[in-house]
Amino acid sequence: MNGIHDMGGMDGFGPVEREEDEPVFHHRWEGRVYALNRAVRRWGVGRNWPGFRFVLENIPPADYLRMSYYERWFHMIVSWLTGSGLVSGTELASGRPDPGARTPDILPPTDTGSLGFGRLDVAVPARFRPEDRVRARNLHPVAHNRQPRYVRGRVGTVVEDYGVYALQDSDEVGRQPCDRPQHVYSVRFEARELWGDRAAARDAVYVDLWEDYLESV
Repeated sequence: MNGIHDMGGMDGFGPVEREEDEPVFHHRWEGRVYALNRAVRRWGVGRNWPGFRFVLENIPPADYLRMSYYERWFHMIVSWLTGSGLVSGTELASGRPDPGARTPDILPPTDTGSLGFGRLDVAVPARFRPEDRVRARNLHPVAHNRQPRYVRGRVGTVVEDYGVYALQDSDEVGRQPCDRPQHVYSVRFEARELWGDRAAARDAVYVDLWEDYLESV
């Protein structure tokens, strides 16, 4: 989708500051949010929670820029739990369970047709080969997808075929069926193709793209 989360190639956000010996978590609460994310996921089984990235990408732009990395994660967890009725607004505000609420159940898994995230051992013909010239399609999805906005409409060269993976795009409500296996390619884009004369003549960017994102030149 077209949102502030897709910041690749954008200007005006200041320098990227590298922190020497950066810790995994800067504050104790960040580690707790990470653990909470892992702990609550079993409660999403059978409830068809919207995808991780879909929820993050729907944070309003001003809030997205204001929040730290793990604040966004916490927002996502709260959205899952309150949106599915596992936690009420009163419980969230008080930090205590509602004694009058029914204890939620862990549900059995449902057959979503998902093929998962790993490489698939399935025979799918490849549309492109290394050295093929391709154009990244000018897509403007309303849901999550993995094509960076800065390559839309730009021409590059296929460098490598990684094999077959299920497309990770979500639908309009954030569910991720992962049921469209296709080849994923490493595509080289010259920097000046992406950013014009401001870019160095010898620089290039390699982007991993699903086949549905590409068309022949």
